Amino acid sequence: MRLVAWQPDDLLRRLDDVVAVYGEAMGYRQELLQTRRGYIGAHVRRAGFRAVATLTTDGRLAGFGYGYTSGPGQWWHDQVRSALTDDAREQWLTDCFEVVELHVRPAAQGHGVGARQLRALLAMADGKTVLLSTPEADEQKSRAWRLYRRFGFVDVLRHFHFPGDERAFAILGRELPVVERPVEDSPGIVGI
Repeated sequence: MRLVAWQPDDLLRRLDDVVAVYGEAMGYRQELLQTRRGYIGAHVRRAGFRAVATLTTDGRLAGFGYGYTSGPGQWWHDQVRSALTDDAREQWLTDCFEVVELHVRPAAQGHGVGARQLRALLAMADGKTVLLSTPEADEQKSRAWRLYRRFGFVDVLRHFHFPGDERAFAILGRELPVVERPVEDSPGIVGI
């Protein structure tokens, strides 16, 4: 598998594949996926847009991730902003990159694909902080949660409900840039 940086047009060309991976990874109903298709198509035009994709040797999309500069007037930003205190708004939203989507096909999970995608996306991100949302889950059992904690993401909001979704979400954040450090007892290996 190979990790590649995507430009907006790259993502749009593979939009069917992107929506399929999103649906497999999140377990969403087909009618919701059509709605997400429109959102994703619009997201590529946002300021600071960055995207990565993991392709198999035969060119199949195994995973993808993207984000952009978070700002007022954006639905997610405004929902999260309304739930934060003034101090938390200042700390987290003043100069923020939002990881909007980060997904790996279930068959490709557990092989470091998500970590490579997140590392690359954060290396390309502009801003002082990065935020993302993820469904609430058992932090020890959830691969996504273990990944985000390994990358130093901390709780910003917990048990948050977005309009139109019955599930509770956590809003997690960390400061940028990500500074890689050598992994102890493993010369030559770099970790987060």
